[in-house]
Amino acid sequence: MKAILIDDEKPALQHLERLLARDGRLQITGKYTSGKMGLQHLQQEKADIVFLDIGMPEMNGLEAAEHIMGVDRSIRIVYITAYTDYAIDAFELNAVDYLLKPVTAQRLNKTLERLVGREEPAEEASVSPAAEDNPYIRSFKRLEFMDQNDPGRKTQWRTSKAQEVFALMLHYHGQWILKDMIVDLVWPDFQPEKAVTNLHTTVYHIRKLLKTWGMDVVVEFSQERYRLVLGKVALDVEQFVRGWLGGPVESEQEWERREAVLALYRGDYLGEHPYDWAETKRKELRAKYLQMALRSAEYELGSQRPQQALTRLTALQEVDPYSEDICRLVLRSYADLGDFLGFRNHYENYKTLLQSELGIHPGSIMDNWVQKVF
Repeated sequence: MKAILIDDEKPALQHLERLLARDGRLQITGKYTSGKMGLQHLQQEKADIVFLDIGMPEMNGLEAAEHIMGVDRSIRIVYITAYTDYAIDAFELNAVDYLLKPVTAQRLNKTLERLVGREEPAEEASVSPAAEDNPYIRSFKRLEFMDQNDPGRKTQWRTSKAQEVFALMLHYHGQWILKDMIVDLVWPDFQPEKAVTNLHTTVYHIRKLLKTWGMDVVVEFSQERYRLVLGKVALDVEQFVRGWLGGPVESEQEWERREAVLALYRGDYLGEHPYDWAETKRKELRAKYLQMALRSAEYELGSQRPQQALTRLTALQEVDPYSEDICRLVLRSYADLGDFLGFRNHYENYKTLLQSELGIHPGSIMDNWVQKVF
């Protein structure tokens, strides 16, 4: 197995080289004092393992690891760090192992046993029963993974920032997003170097979570950009958009099919997460939901099911309390039920809401129609 060593401290580099040469199980094909020089080697010659120092100037080990994965995702990384144990968890997520400086022969032997004695352990871990069952991702109301075999399983995001970074990548999935754009949106108040370090650590947390869930999802990195590539993973938002129909309902069978689509909308897109970058899509999906649900309510009224329509429309008013279209159909439902007290109370409450919240009155067409009913 071929290995290269990357560490900006020459004494540490030479020490590790001596230990590996004395052991003899790996062939050292290059040693470098910067991440950029190591990357140039990997672009020209294949290596199986990279021993990578974390604390390097210009390009630290976390950033270098992203570039290495862009060159060859099969390369296994062993981090070398002077950080104490409390910080290790942030770095080992995407690594085969880590070594604390100064590296000892005994500790290095354990790493080599892991690398050479058990070939490709990471590849075995990537195949899991959950992958065959195709977990899916929900973004309506809140972002979460769902396991069809265990509906009660919870998505354990390491941090709220990990959840937001994944949400952002999912929002643009298939499209490359500049690293600087992610940093600016998620860590706007951080110093650039600290924000980038946080981003790399967060991406490791995300990749670890995806592997734990057996998600057929890959976080790719290239040319200072990230993108999310989805395999066999269902998204509730995409299912909703594909199934959306905005026109009138023509039959009972069509009404039933639409019900399945409307049921996907559990709440606004990422509604529990205050992400400003999601607001435009949030409004677009809400408008689609309201239009489609209104068409279903009209069909229910037309097929003599006013109580069913009223139940639906009351829920819709929670989403858009100022909508004149919703109010009109609510009033029609009350009229079809013969509940004219409910009709009058609802309209008076609606007028009061518009006046107190928006300082306006209902449109003249609707007001004239209400007067005719009375």
